Amino acid sequence: MPTFTRFLTRTRWLPLLLAGLGALTGARAAIPIEHWTHASGARVYLVASPSIPMLDVQLNFDGGSRRNPARQAGLAGATAGMLLAGVQARDGQPALDENQLGEAWADLGAQFSAQASSDRFSLSLRSLTEPDLLARAVALAARQLAAPAWPEKVWQRDRERSIAALKEAENRPGTHAGRAFSRAVFGDHPYGFEPDAKTLGAIGVADMRAFYRRHVATCRAQVTLVGAIDRAGAERIVGQFMTAVQPHGCVALPPVPEVQALTREQTLRLPFAAAQAQVLIGQPGVPRNDPDFFPLFVGNYILGGGGFVSRLTTEVREKRGLSYSVYSYFAPGLHAGAFQLGLTTRPDQADQAIGVARDVVRQFVEQGPTEAELQAAKDYLINGFALRIDSNRKLLDNVSNIAWNGLPLDYLDTWTDQVQRVSVADIRRAFARVLQPDRMVTVVVGAGQ
Repeated sequence: MPTFTRFLTRTRWLPLLLAGLGALTGARAAIPIEHWTHASGARVYLVASPSIPMLDVQLNFDGGSRRNPARQAGLAGATAGMLLAGVQARDGQPALDENQLGEAWADLGAQFSAQASSDRFSLSLRSLTEPDLLARAVALAARQLAAPAWPEKVWQRDRERSIAALKEAENRPGTHAGRAFSRAVFGDHPYGFEPDAKTLGAIGVADMRAFYRRHVATCRAQVTLVGAIDRAGAERIVGQFMTAVQPHGCVALPPVPEVQALTREQTLRLPFAAAQAQVLIGQPGVPRNDPDFFPLFVGNYILGGGGFVSRLTTEVREKRGLSYSVYSYFAPGLHAGAFQLGLTTRPDQADQAIGVARDVVRQFVEQGPTEAELQAAKDYLINGFALRIDSNRKLLDNVSNIAWNGLPLDYLDTWTDQVQRVSVADIRRAFARVLQPDRMVTVVVGAGQ
């Protein structure tokens, strides 16, 4: 389902707002992150970057899709989209519909967006820091936080569009593979909930309003700011935003269960008329704060995350010509996200490709990488680290992830050291603990039954 994210950019500022403007001058030896708790209870993280007259702000709340009821899968994403559909009249200011709101943002040359991921309900503001523009942008964002309009007609329209998009996606084998894989790996956990016409039909604007008020609360707010602003300025902005959501209160949220480990191997073969068979193999992995994150991260680069230099590509594509592309990755979250291996192949050679891929994973879990493979991976990852933080937006994403997952504030400063310290023994131990090749799910869509 689309996350309903909308970006509104003023034409005359567009060249200035391109990624090049956000580029930092280079990777710094240290990235100082200031952290404090606002009087409202919001936790604030600031990286002052005065060299560029721009500010990026992200507000994160515990309101991602893991909070969706099963019968209303898609509720968090729908709520995020409708938050941008207009504002009510308030404090002597007139109501704005979605078109008028878009024009207001365009006049400021700023962007405001909302989206829901698996774990987070996020709102983002980007603005130049010219005082008058920034003040007006913050005020408009605060209006959207305080008084979203929740227009019924817009939701009816967007719901029909989303249902049509879901129906169109049914024509792609990858859609069926992804849904079957999520259901098999996550079972009854909310990570596996997928929206459909029925669940979207069960969502009304009253449900979105209630979801928003329940989850967007100051006591659960994490605010990250990156740009040309000092602590006093950040404090003022956070104060405006938290005043906007203060009336929501702070109702306790129920705990979300952990993802359960798989107990047996399972193969699902789904018929589909397609020239290529879609294959997904995997199982639950680890949460983001797992102590073995770096051994798993570096090890997976060698196994299937490194593109043409990965083991899977060498064995499946280069040596046997069974697939043009094959990959693997871990997708950790607040709970154990999936470990996923994926490939496409001719239907008549799907079983052979699956067998080779499974053998590669099994051998890697048992033996780990060679010293040469590990050194090549370290060189690539360490040399490429600067590209992970070379813009305000990337730095914002990194600091938000640090805050959300409770990582050390010096995480970015020590990232290359953490990668450098990973050993072959660390990778073998971590993969042997996390992956069970004899208990993975295999989904095959489009091969002979």
